[in-house]
Amino acid sequence: MLETAHPIHKYLRSSKKFPHIWCAGCGSGIFMNALIRAIDRSGLAKDDIVLVSGIGCSSRLPIYVDFNTVHTTHGRALTFATGIKLANPALKVITIMGDGDAVSIGGNHFIHAARRNVEIASFIINNQIYGMTGGQCSPTTPHGVKTVSSPYGNAENNFDICALAEAAGASFVGRSTVYHTPLLDRLIDKALDKKGFSMVEVISQCVTHGSRWMGLNSPVDMMKWLKEHSLTVEKAKGLGETERKDKIIIGIMADLDRPTYNEEYDRFTR
Repeated sequence: MLETAHPIHKYLRSSKKFPHIWCAGCGSGIFMNALIRAIDRSGLAKDDIVLVSGIGCSSRLPIYVDFNTVHTTHGRALTFATGIKLANPALKVITIMGDGDAVSIGGNHFIHAARRNVEIASFIINNQIYGMTGGQCSPTTPHGVKTVSSPYGNAENNFDICALAEAAGASFVGRSTVYHTPLLDRLIDKALDKKGFSMVEVISQCVTHGSRWMGLNSPVDMMKWLKEHSLTVEKAKGLGETERKDKIIIGIMADLDRPTYNEEYDRFTR
């Protein structure tokens, strides 16, 4: 049986759902804990939350938490979430997606949810690979990295998810890693509180298929790599392009105020 003393346990489903499916050392559990802590701080009632996910390792998260949850098809989390928010604007709608889920098959949905400024708190767990299906390149796999589907090195340039979200019109855009948990907590707080479309990119590690191609052979090595290759937005501003190359820029990229899609829809259909 799960203990009930720790605050996290009141947000988890029964012990029958455990043990979870994630590999030992995966960052998805770190993110799940951070999200639950943020929801606990927010005071949101469990019945007022809808957690929507697509397909992938991180998208299994709704199975373990005791909210209204929808596990949808690959790349379609934001379409379901948009419909839910339009049908009942009072609900706090949250999406959990992976990098391939969100910006590959779900790329157009991601762009247009940001453009419309639908009030959804979206979180993309970016492990830079298709972990669930065997370790193929995703749209965020770094250029030159070897994977199952690119044994000689990835020939494609990778997406900058935050730049894509900002260009598409998202109201709030931030990035953290699973190593930088205090920052991750703050970004989740802001995303949940934001009026409009918010997106937090969470750089994680795939301990089975991803980071080992880069010579990182343990979860500890992978966490150290995240620490050593990250720069805050403030520090990055004072550096040249060469110094920023191959660094993970973390912090708040955009924080804007503009009407939400629900507000505009109501205004034009009165």
